[in-house]
Amino acid sequence: MSRSFGTFDYVIVGGGTAGCVLANRLSRDPDVSVLLLEAGGKDDWIWIHIPVGYLYCIGNPRTDWCYRTQAEAGLNGRSILYARGKVLGGSSSINAMIYMRGQAQDYDGWSRITGDSRWSWDRCLPFFKRGEDHWRGGDEFHGHGGELRVEQQRLRWDILDRFADAAEQAGIPRTDDFNRGNNAGVGRFEVNQRRGIRWNARKAFLQPVRHRPNLKIVTGAVIDRVSFDGLRATGVEFLLDGERQLATARIETVLAAGSIGSPAILERSGIGDPRHLQSLGVAVRHALTGVGNNLQDHLQLRMIFKTHGIRTLNQSAHSLWHRAIMALQFALLRTGPLTMAPSQLGAFAKSDERVLTPDLQYHVQPLSLDKFGDPLHRFAAFTASVCNLRPTSRGDTHIVAADPLSSPGISPRYLSTDEDRDVAARALRLTRRIASMPALAPYRPEEFLPGPRFGTDAELAAAAGDIGTTIFHPVGTCRMGRSDDESAVVDPRLRLRGIKALRVVDASVMPTITSGNTNAPTVMIAEQGSVMLIEDRRR
Repeated sequence: MSRSFGTFDYVIVGGGTAGCVLANRLSRDPDVSVLLLEAGGKDDWIWIHIPVGYLYCIGNPRTDWCYRTQAEAGLNGRSILYARGKVLGGSSSINAMIYMRGQAQDYDGWSRITGDSRWSWDRCLPFFKRGEDHWRGGDEFHGHGGELRVEQQRLRWDILDRFADAAEQAGIPRTDDFNRGNNAGVGRFEVNQRRGIRWNARKAFLQPVRHRPNLKIVTGAVIDRVSFDGLRATGVEFLLDGERQLATARIETVLAAGSIGSPAILERSGIGDPRHLQSLGVAVRHALTGVGNNLQDHLQLRMIFKTHGIRTLNQSAHSLWHRAIMALQFALLRTGPLTMAPSQLGAFAKSDERVLTPDLQYHVQPLSLDKFGDPLHRFAAFTASVCNLRPTSRGDTHIVAADPLSSPGISPRYLSTDEDRDVAARALRLTRRIASMPALAPYRPEEFLPGPRFGTDAELAAAAGDIGTTIFHPVGTCRMGRSDDESAVVDPRLRLRGIKALRVVDASVMPTITSGNTNAPTVMIAEQGSVMLIEDRRR
């Protein structure tokens, strides 16, 4: 038997990026009560806020759910870490902080898929600008004065400037803004920071409104399932301090638990593929076979090049003197390597001239390591990670037990199509071409990973399986579609198909992955979702 936790107008499940936006927007009306439930803890650990602290947050059970994929055939049988934020702010508390919207064609594609022009680029752009506080100020493409701060990074590396020169020599033009709808080019990423400090969704959207009397924020609340009256959602059951609680929603229940969390909650609630649910002993409430399917992610291929005669973070990290200087730079000026996003330099390029818009994204770093959590290499090196922006491989995530404390199964099925393997081979060849340009020649780059022995397309595709890892952009597992699309989980207004008073508002609703990092699009989705919720309440 569940203990009553109270009744609220809206119950929001998940205090990550989308949940923080929703809580802010819905609680603006003082006559509306809002409950925000987060399974993780508070974002009160120092390494969440020092940007380079991502090295300590990812793979740490204090801040990361530390999921792992199933063994992936496309990764040559490897299982890899699948980080998801386990803290207020969600993955915005541990991610790369990169502000990236993607390409206009991404959203125009959503509009065609859903049959709803609200999801076109022109109609999404105002929602990107709505909460933005861009360092340049407001203009046609950027907002000013909003909650989400977007700044330039506060350090430079000569090796990254030389890589940018080499990319330009290889035919990739310079750009000073990746966020105008066409992100082609090479340039420095802009980041969600304020004066050298990570600016996560909790700081942006919850901190300013935390004292609103109509907003209640609860951490450590592990969601079990949605509660129902027939086919109408009435709230959620959750575990808090070892006790089962029931929070009741008068108007709507909103799932914002992300592309792994939201489908898991739906399945535990009896919504999904009946065959899978019955195999786990979960009573079927409503058949929606699309729940947990359509998983898309960006697979980054981490090429590492040793260098000579130019400084990288590898040397500094192993020097006590340089580490002391870095600490002082941050403490006194909020500059230097401790303000580093995981990637400072980006590039968007075409894997083939027949591609209409860039289908490759580079994250370039002045460092190298075997994997997150491992020490940096002791030799000077840079990492050029390249990912296929529009993979055709599709995976899934499903619960493996009805227990809310059990981790779901995650199968991205990377490189499971011929097209993705071909793009991977072309991406590695382009990276080698950039590294061979005159701008980098004085530093004699030597390919460390995957290594020059891989030459043919087949060998390069196999090498991609050895060096590939997630860049932490899972989307699509509760995808939206037309109201008559049986494989869609939510309609264009993000309402669960066949269920009343239940929506999903997070990255899981994306029908196709965006052409870049996915945090900014998630903010936009939540902005749109909040308007839909308010509109429907007032009807």
